[in-house]
Amino acid sequence: MSKGIVTRFTGTLSLLLLSLIKGYPQDVNTYPVRLMFYNVENLFDIYNDSLTDDDEFLPAGVRRWNYQRYEKKLNSLHKVIIAAGEWNPPALVGFCEIENRKVLEDLVFGTNLSKYNYGIIHEDSPDSRGIDVCLIYRKDYVNILDYKYFIPPVSGDEKFLTRSVLYLKCTLLKDTIHLFVNHWPSRRGGVLAGESQRLKIAEMVKNKTDSIASCSNGKAGIIIIGDFNSTPDDQTLNLLSGKLKSGLSMINLSAGLPAGSGTYRYMGTWEMIDQVIISDVFIEGKSGLSTGPGMLRIFQPDFLLQNDPKYPGQSPNSTYRGYKYQGGFSDHLPILLDLKIK
Repeated sequence: MSKGIVTRFTGTLSLLLLSLIKGYPQDVNTYPVRLMFYNVENLFDIYNDSLTDDDEFLPAGVRRWNYQRYEKKLNSLHKVIIAAGEWNPPALVGFCEIENRKVLEDLVFGTNLSKYNYGIIHEDSPDSRGIDVCLIYRKDYVNILDYKYFIPPVSGDEKFLTRSVLYLKCTLLKDTIHLFVNHWPSRRGGVLAGESQRLKIAEMVKNKTDSIASCSNGKAGIIIIGDFNSTPDDQTLNLLSGKLKSGLSMINLSAGLPAGSGTYRYMGTWEMIDQVIISDVFIEGKSGLSTGPGMLRIFQPDFLLQNDPKYPGQSPNSTYRGYKYQGGFSDHLPILLDLKIK
């Protein structure tokens, strides 16, 4: 048999097998339900928004962003999401660096993700560049009870020009989950850059987490995910870990990942800035769903990595390196958290 025939046969067989397993949802008692977070690196459309600073992502902008590059990015991201679910895409996917609802709709309804009945939660944030925190969810798994966007209180002429925090209350397989999706201010310009705003956001999320826990006698199933632009040992991020006033304990699962691992690479060093923090009810059997340190991982297949052109080792296969277009996926790697019925 010729090599060409073998290749075609293998491809046909793969498609046949995929068609046989596409009758989701799978048995949740056997397969875990997956939650994903992904900083998608500037998913902008090609149109000017007069209310935000999006000029660099216009066809005439410095990045020469155009429809072909935009379409390639959408197709690349949808493939990552499907692959991350091992052909059963995640039940919940939190995003950051999404420009607007339109690009989210193009991703969810204009690619093969349209097969999986995803709903959208999105709201424009006060970020000066117009990038938002948002979420998509599988309607066959998730029932939305409530959601809100929060920013810390400001006083006088102070302005909060960064991303708001998404809070979602939902039932996942009939178990109630409280989810916070974050994208904290960047450390661009040094570790202390944006520190005061990160501190305000951390205090806000901690207070809301404690309030939820107090209303549930310390038994709330809470998950805090996002790009925190801080590592697990950062003092600001540590505000979200440990025991709360309500008696509920919050655990940063990302702190337990192997040393040297990370979701973002800066000057040749991996940093764990995309993280997951959970309440201990998921571990101590107080919830219908369970998870733990062994059920969190960084999604890092070969196609999401490239040889770093400047430093030894590999780095994320990003869309841009500086202002140079590479045509990759994102400068961050996604994180995945599995939850199982006990």
